[in-house]
Amino acid sequence: MHHATPGAGGRGALTPGTLALVVGVLAVQLGFLLSYIGSFHHPRPQGIPVAVVAPQKAADRLDRLPGDPLSVTVVDDERAARERVRKREAEGAYLMDPSGARDTLLVASGAGGPQAQALRRVGERVAAEQDRRLKMVDIAPAGEQDYESLTPFYLIVGWLVGGYLLASLMGVLAGTRPARPELGALRLAGAAAYAVLSGLGGAIIVDPVLHALPGHFVALWWVGALLVFGTAACTLALEAFLGIVGIGVAVLIFVVLGNPSAGGAFQEHLIPSFWRAIGDWIPTGAGTTAVRNIVYFSGNALGTPLLVLGGWALAGAVLLLAGSLRRREPGLTLPL
Repeated sequence: MHHATPGAGGRGALTPGTLALVVGVLAVQLGFLLSYIGSFHHPRPQGIPVAVVAPQKAADRLDRLPGDPLSVTVVDDERAARERVRKREAEGAYLMDPSGARDTLLVASGAGGPQAQALRRVGERVAAEQDRRLKMVDIAPAGEQDYESLTPFYLIVGWLVGGYLLASLMGVLAGTRPARPELGALRLAGAAAYAVLSGLGGAIIVDPVLHALPGHFVALWWVGALLVFGTAACTLALEAFLGIVGIGVAVLIFVVLGNPSAGGAFQEHLIPSFWRAIGDWIPTGAGTTAVRNIVYFSGNALGTPLLVLGGWALAGAVLLLAGSLRRREPGLTLPL
């Protein structure tokens, strides 16, 4: 008869590797809390780009409001102001009628409902201080089935989750580092095929199924495919160099840092400077901006978001292939 040794089942449960993973998980969790609460707990307008049709003195007053909520550019007329908003060069416009007592505020809720409402509050305060009335006109409104223009953000988040989950699954099933470049290329091919299907599925959901973002099916499909492939490729590359820790780093980049800075719940000019600075350069923010520009702004200002998404995809692919060339070393193993 064999007698069980006390504690044998838990042998190795507190190895240094396990402890390091637990500490890493705790760090990601606390980073998640700090990132989300730090960026969202006190949204306020900061330097929102606004086109202004008004005498220079009045425009200067708008540009020097307490707290600097606006960044003003003077334009000649309402047509020029509308054009700047549509081309994503301004987030709104203030039109002052020098011959009357009623001004007009142009906003674009398709770029984000909270930002449009922030502009409304600032405009109403300015008008009230001058004993003027203010009319608000939404020249690029969010769709009827897209409350506060949140659908683009959640669509991007869903695509991102698919990308890094696919890469994580590949790492668990086949090892985090490909043994040779051909196997790395095979993983990239699999990620590309998955990305095309994932992009197609997301476009079907938001267009013919839910009608949340109708009329841009093909463009959304391929933006989604590029985003999913880039996310998967970068996660695979991180796994190739860092092992299982690479999955955590991917979550740190795409979720902990990417989600709060993406302009989803609160837009770029409503969040603190750190998140404002990084948002456009992470796939989450670049993807959200790309989708909004496609749907609500006739595809204007797509160059930078698409370059960012393409850059992440290219970097992920190159680094994965480079990682497959590295000499294999003993990796971190999980106690089972």
